Amino acid sequence: MTAQMIEIAGTQMVMLTRKEFDALTEAAEHYADIVAAVEAQKRREAGEEYVPAEVVEQLIAGENPLKVWRNYRGLSLAALGEMVGRQASFMGKLEKGVNEGGIKLWQALAKALDVDLDDLLPPLD
Repeated sequence: MTAQMIEIAGTQMVMLTRKEFDALTEAAEHYADIVAAVEAQKRREAGEEYVPAEVVEQLIAGENPLKVWRNYRGLSLAALGEMVGRQASFMGKLEKGVNEGGIKLWQALAKALDVDLDDLLPPLD
């Protein structure tokens, strides 16, 4: 690598060819990717959950969060209902927006599904 040192208005500057500059930029980006991957691996090893892209896409598309998380956790309506003291029929209606639940129920559902309450609550109209 060839670099030329110059001074402009009292500030030392380094001039590189465009090719050298691009190579340094690419190396810096590659290093940043490595650092991010190492940090992500540490979080995974510490127990942080990574949600599959399919689940995220369903949530972004506006699918019912309760249904998305229930399916992701592999629970039937009956199994989730049993965990929170409700019937499967009530849970089905809750997912469809026919039934509404109080905050205690939503907190119990979030705990049962191991998600934050904010991840589960239906959007406010």
